[in-house]
Amino acid sequence: MNSDSDLQIAGDILEVPHLMQPPREHPATVAEFAGLARSIAADRSQWEHLVRYDAVSRWYHRLRTGPGYEVWLLSWVPGQGSGLHDHGPSSGVLTVLTGTLTERTPRATRALRPGSQRVFAPGYAHEVINDTLEPAVSLHIYSPGLTEMPMHSARCASTTTPARNPSAPTTA
Repeated sequence: MNSDSDLQIAGDILEVPHLMQPPREHPATVAEFAGLARSIAADRSQWEHLVRYDAVSRWYHRLRTGPGYEVWLLSWVPGQGSGLHDHGPSSGVLTVLTGTLTERTPRATRALRPGSQRVFAPGYAHEVINDTLEPAVSLHIYSPGLTEMPMHSARCASTTTPARNPSAPTTA
């Protein structure tokens, strides 16, 4: 019996952008949400003029909503981070637009540069931080729209304290 997973056989579709179909007006699959994020990222006129930087707290702006999803634009000045959290019942796509962000999970640390995408399912715990000397901007799509972001203890990623915020993301 073959034990190879579909991902091992076919590879990660996000690593092969020419295989992705153009995004539909209202995406419904992970690949379509990733495609929507890539199309918004490619059209700077949709988001660049909206970006603000706030030295006190991370700035965010809801860019768009659709049936069952939200698109958020976030800016990160050096040193700003999200803390270890998950996104409750929401799945998501994080796309770096400018600068470099670091994503830390209980298993790995990754540098995310412009064009990098991370796709996550409900319950995926991570921390995002700008640990560079330059500001960064990222795009986040949540489906369903973000309603809670449980924070996790840095020492024990399984311990959570729910933090409800139905209208604005305070983390990645």
